[in-house]
Amino acid sequence: MAYWLLKSEPFKYSWDRMVADGRTHWDGVRNYQASNNLKAMVAGDRAFFYHSNEGLEIVGIVEIVRTYYPDPSDESGRFGMVDVAPVMPVKVPVTLKQIKLDPLLQGMALVRQSRLSVCPVGDEEWARVCDLAGIAVPA
Repeated sequence: MAYWLLKSEPFKYSWDRMVADGRTHWDGVRNYQASNNLKAMVAGDRAFFYHSNEGLEIVGIVEIVRTYYPDPSDESGRFGMVDVAPVMPVKVPVTLKQIKLDPLLQGMALVRQSRLSVCPVGDEEWARVCDLAGIAVPA
């Protein structure tokens, strides 16, 4: 299983809406590196759901439930999307400030490539963030 982080602006698509919807497609990605990350995802992978712009914090965990397929909103046909479903909220949101201050997390793609909307998370980083979030590493 691989781990990821997906950014969403809460005024556009929040964790609460993700939970209410029960499943959604992760579309609109137009950065090639972020798109390559979407392509690398497989069903069963997990991702942190991160509120960007407002909050700047990890608020939940989602599972990839459908692998990469064409994004119909992309007229060029170059970009795609995946489907995700909520797994669980975190008990304690983990802020970007906490992540930047934690020596174990300073190498996270979230910190190194702050503009990237879909980024990988290493196994150790995943475990550390879960610990900060007050949750066991979900199986």
